[in-house]
Amino acid sequence: MESEQKNTLKAFYDLILSARIPKLALTVGLAGSLITTIVGLSIPLLTRELVDGFSIEALNPFLIAAIVIVFILQAVTDGISMYALAYTGQKIVASLREKMWYKLLRLPVKYFDKNKSGETVSRVVNDTGIVRDLISTHFPQFITGIITIIGAVTILLVMDWQMTLLMLISVPVTVLFMVPLGRKMAKISRGLQDETAKFTGSVQQTLGEIRLMKASNAEETEEKKGAARIEELFSYGLREGRIFALISPLIYLVVMVVIVVIIGYGGIRVAEGTMTTGSLVAFLLYLFQIIFPITTFAMFFTQLQKAKGATERIITILEVDEEAGQQGKDLDISGKMIHVKNVSFSYSEEDTVINNVSFDVSPGTMVAFAGPSGGGKTTLFGLLERFYEPSAGEIFIGDTPIQDLSMYSWRKQIGYVSQDSPMMAGTIRENLCYGLENQEGITDERLWEVARMAYAEQFIKGFPKGMDTEVGERGVKLSGGQRQRIAIARAFLRDPKILMMDEATASLDSQSEGIVQQALTRLMEGRTTFVIAHRLSTIVNADKIVFIEKGKVTGIGSHKELVASHDLYREFAEQQLT
Repeated sequence: MESEQKNTLKAFYDLILSARIPKLALTVGLAGSLITTIVGLSIPLLTRELVDGFSIEALNPFLIAAIVIVFILQAVTDGISMYALAYTGQKIVASLREKMWYKLLRLPVKYFDKNKSGETVSRVVNDTGIVRDLISTHFPQFITGIITIIGAVTILLVMDWQMTLLMLISVPVTVLFMVPLGRKMAKISRGLQDETAKFTGSVQQTLGEIRLMKASNAEETEEKKGAARIEELFSYGLREGRIFALISPLIYLVVMVVIVVIIGYGGIRVAEGTMTTGSLVAFLLYLFQIIFPITTFAMFFTQLQKAKGATERIITILEVDEEAGQQGKDLDISGKMIHVKNVSFSYSEEDTVINNVSFDVSPGTMVAFAGPSGGGKTTLFGLLERFYEPSAGEIFIGDTPIQDLSMYSWRKQIGYVSQDSPMMAGTIRENLCYGLENQEGITDERLWEVARMAYAEQFIKGFPKGMDTEVGERGVKLSGGQRQRIAIARAFLRDPKILMMDEATASLDSQSEGIVQQALTRLMEGRTTFVIAHRLSTIVNADKIVFIEKGKVTGIGSHKELVASHDLYREFAEQQLT
């Protein structure tokens, strides 16, 4: 358990050190805190001199001026220090968020299949915020608190060691109660972080599918689910509140007892003449300087535990293997054959989705995947697009395994038109150019040209803002046919060597389908094209149809060949085409 804790702390330190720490700001902040602390330690001594020599006639203007200067110096250095430390914390958290965002964009699709996006968002926003609070607020308070305590206790021992020892008896009593409460608080805080991430994920999922929720009359269902999560957060908040309700009165009790004892004992000493009134006042001021840091230590260790928990989750994301990205060959795939050889794939060990699939594709031909729903057609698309890597077998482009190509090189030569035509919030122009290099170099003439080729020019010109029309989140301000034609125009703009279409007209009305089909036919000319077919009418003219059942290829051939040789395909054809 102890070694695990050390490993977590080491991981936390390594993570912080890997961020871009603004050393100058950190140095200024800590130096300012030290100066503030040291200056603060002189105030009780100056107060003692003022009290002991107090009378209207004997007021020392130099002493008063010194106290005023000390107060001003302390306020200025404290302000500079606080800003420098806040800057340091914000800079570190910005660096961590940047690192996590960079990582998330390069994680493979399978990571997002297994992890809710809302929980991942919570890690980027909330967990990094916890680390920031520790660095910019709690850590400086901890350091200056230790210095204040050491300085104050040293001065007090010199001033009056008997009263100092009497005061220090309270320390072990406080620690005895605070340590177990701190551990309990750390456990609760970790649970609260996890529950916050789950709640964030739930909210994001529900709001992301708001139309489905409304159309399904699921308000009450989501209300209950949300209420359960909120209740769980409320429960954790109460448990955290109970710990604070124990800690605060306990500290207050100890502090008040110590103050009363010191005032009582100090009063006797003043009456006996063994201590001056100024020394008693200075003693009490130092006592307050000691008490405040001790109360912040509990918060520091609680926050440290939170930050360790947050670190574990951040590191878990940062340690996931990225996609290959720019690593690998940059190869022009024009005019090359595609060979799928003995490819198998499973999302989990128990469930094989693709089983020993093989076929060849000649350049410039159209290959369609057909078969019962759940047979593995979409998964094959995912393997060709390299969203997933085969668990066995290989896919070749010419004589080169596609794994040897850089992910960037492979994907930039593929155009993908799906059934739902996903779009980013923004303008039509931004969606057409999305992901392309040198977007500034793409002229309006070129954009209107591809819009014309996709039969999208007319409806885009019908909008008052034309290319600068906002499409809304996920393109909700456009119809299905309009989104499809923009997706096709985007594919024209990319000028892909390979075209992949997931039955791009399946969800359209007959008028839109006719227009989109014309655009697709134009787009397919001269390109190697893969099509997932839900309706055989769209693929009867395909050069090759690959029929997939339960992850296995059970037939390959043209429409006529499969009608003659494949029973299930013939059954599909009779149902749909007659």
